[in-house]
Amino acid sequence: MNEKFFTSVKLDAELCKGCINCIKRCPTQAIRVRNGKAEITNEFCIDCGECIRICPHHAKLPSYDKLEVLNDYEYTVALPAPSLYGQFNNLDDVNIVLTALKRVGFDDVYEVSGAAELVSELSREYVKKHPEKHPVISTACPSVTRLIRVRFPNLIEHLLPIKPPVELAAELARERAVRKTGLPPEKIGIIFLSPCPSKVTAMKSPLGTEKSNIDAVCAIKDIYTRLLPEMKAVADNPEELRISGKIGISWGTSGGEASGLLVENYLAADGIENVIRVLEDLEDEKLDNLEFIELNSCNGGCVGGVLTVENPYLAMVKLKRLRKYMTVAKSHVEECIAEEDAYWTEEVTYEPVFKLGTDMKDSIARMKRVEELCAQFPGLDCGSCGAPTCKALAEDIVRGKAREHDCIHVLKKYIHHLSDEFSKLDGE
Repeated sequence: MNEKFFTSVKLDAELCKGCINCIKRCPTQAIRVRNGKAEITNEFCIDCGECIRICPHHAKLPSYDKLEVLNDYEYTVALPAPSLYGQFNNLDDVNIVLTALKRVGFDDVYEVSGAAELVSELSREYVKKHPEKHPVISTACPSVTRLIRVRFPNLIEHLLPIKPPVELAAELARERAVRKTGLPPEKIGIIFLSPCPSKVTAMKSPLGTEKSNIDAVCAIKDIYTRLLPEMKAVADNPEELRISGKIGISWGTSGGEASGLLVENYLAADGIENVIRVLEDLEDEKLDNLEFIELNSCNGGCVGGVLTVENPYLAMVKLKRLRKYMTVAKSHVEECIAEEDAYWTEEVTYEPVFKLGTDMKDSIARMKRVEELCAQFPGLDCGSCGAPTCKALAEDIVRGKAREHDCIHVLKKYIHHLSDEFSKLDGE
């Protein structure tokens, strides 16, 4: 069963100092500071990891599996994200990384970039056949897709209904492992090496399918140090394991997916603020004549995820250099998967988590109350109340989760009023 409001970003209350850095940075206003500690509202959270990035006390923690999860299976397959290759200096052969993965404990590897080339091929056909859906919006970034589902319901129909590369890679890797070993599927562990925590949420609550084929998600930063000595050991004679070319490797950076569609009328944006701006303009019909939109919540694309180790812009340079002499693509749909197996099997729907009331009448009444409360507040958006903005505090009050006196300015006026009243009584 899908966990409806699972979030992969957790809070360590002992480390939290109650500062307001996170509430100001969160793009969906999912965080409040109450009683001196931050609180994350799961249904608002899109797992973008911005609070992890900004927290000076390291109180926001990504949730993922430790590498010891390999011991839970008889046979394990690593699914390296293309962004993994951008973490290493002077890498000129992907096979070095793939061979090193086998030496650190995995029995086999299956490149997510190989599956990305399949998605690129299928996406090209979908964009051609469905002009009524233009601009088609990529569904590769779980944070962006979640954002659309909770905040931009009118754009859901534009979502690309194809499974993300990591899901296709997991399915194909398991099928290959079963054929190769004869083991039952449940004894084979498919482990994704992820650049960001949102992929954990995508595994726990997959989009467009009932159950994910991924068994665990480990962090690139955890595997990185283990790979370095093994890569050095196999540098002169790695196994030939690569199944992807330029198109697949390019998915690790912003614009890589869109460029693989081989169309001119596309837009690629990265960084959650830029993503929101693009979605707002798209909803307002300000963007014309676009066929495809690629959006990544992290700066630079997946190389900017909080589970990576390298500066995202350096990682982009490294990937660009690595793919320079590669073939355009090595994986093709007709060789790997039936086209119908790559599409969503379940409907993706709007999640109205931000609604104020139980019905239209109730919502209008509550919105009116929010406006009344906002008129009482100073409009400074100072965050002293524990909410990111005055409007957010007003909404919390309407929802019954805060009080008017949580605003220090309202409280100050109230105290002055009481003082004046006591003075009058004392004078009498």
